[in-house]
This record gives sequence, C-alpha cells and structure tokens, in this order.
Amino acid sequence: MFLELIATIFAGVAAAGLMMLVNIASGRVLPRWLTPVAAGVGMIALTISNEYTWFDRTAETLPEGIEIAMTVEEKGWLRPWTHLWPYTKRFVAVDTASMRRNDSLPDQRMTDLYFFGRWSPVNKAPMLYDCKAGKSALLIDGASFGEDGTVADADWRVMPPDDPILRLVCET
Repeated sequence: MFLELIATIFAGVAAAGLMMLVNIASGRVLPRWLTPVAAGVGMIALTISNEYTWFDRTAETLPEGIEIAMTVEEKGWLRPWTHLWPYTKRFVAVDTASMRRNDSLPDQRMTDLYFFGRWSPVNKAPMLYDCKAGKSALLIDGASFGEDGTVADADWRVMPPDDPILRLVCET
C-alpha cells in the first residue's frame, strides 16, 4: 500500500512535468492551471490502473497447485466507471496440491482455501467437502477425527450444486 502511494505521487509529478514540457514546447501558450490538472489526472489514472490490474498481478504470483475458484467483482457509486467495467476486488483460491483424501471416505476431500482481498491480508481456512452430499464444513477451530477418518464435530453446511469452489474441489 505504501509503495502504491509513492508510485501515485510520482505519477502526479511525472504528469505535471510532462505538461510543463508541453507548455514550454508550445511557447507557453497553455494556461498554467493545466499543470496541476495533469498531475491529478495522472494520479487518478494510475490509481484506476492499479485497481484493475491487481487481480491479474496477484493471480500470476500464485504458486503451482493453487487454483482460483471464485472471483468477486465490485461496482461502486463513487467509481461510476465500474458500472460499465467492474473490477475484481476479492477472490478465493483452492490449494489443490495439498488436497487430502481418505480411502475409507472417497467422497470427502479436505483442502485449504485462501481468501484474497485488494487491501486485506490473505486469510487461510481448512475446509472439508463431501462431494456426494454437496456440503462443506469449516475446520478452523480444529477437528476431531474418528478411527475411520470421519470428522466427529463438523458443522456441515449444504452448498448449492453450482458452487464454483465445490465444483473445483470435487473435480480435482
């Protein structure tokens, strides 16, 4: 966040400097107020660019075996252009490389979910999925397993059949 602030300030200085050069090259016929306007436009343009490219930049840095399951696009009235082109503000990634299965319960899979947000720290949550029943259980507080591998104290929640996370976990 700090680096983006510094980059935004430099973009404003660069845009103002460019406008000053254009003014000098044109024989100083442009009004002086164009220089701070150019600085503001440059800073706003960089901010908008960072908002729209954050998801792609973050997704490119994900390690092998972590797949994006769901994205959340955002629109806002403070950013009227997002009603035409919404941007991705959050996404959920599934760690398919470390997915665990139990031979005695072939329809269940346990994996870690990673929750990414634009200005938020990455959160990790272990989840248990029952692909046949279409339900999931959050194992954040730990879980006790029986001898056959069943989870004794799971709080199962039914998921919609078209849920992208359930689909990715069960097809992997």
